Amino acid sequence: MTTLAPTMNKDEITLWIIDMLHEMFEIDKAAITPQSNLYTDLDIDSIDAVDIVVKLNQITGKRIQPDVFRTVRTVQDVVDVLDTLIGADEKA
Repeated sequence: MTTLAPTMNKDEITLWIIDMLHEMFEIDKAAITPQSNLYTDLDIDSIDAVDIVVKLNQITGKRIQPDVFRTVRTVQDVVDVLDTLIGADEKA
């Protein structure tokens, strides 16, 4: 998996998330699209969702607020949250 960088655009973040989901849960990369629902399409459960948040917190060094991640349903939602999180320093 490549390193997550603050300069990544949403397409690059999407590819990074696909790699992460593949590595963490052995999901076929071809089955993961931005529209994939984490819970119904990719069979991610609530424990897996917590693992994703922990991994993203470790990698970014920032904390994803639980209220924010509760609204996440699709891969695109994860990309949007991550884009906001890693871009926060540049926008500040």
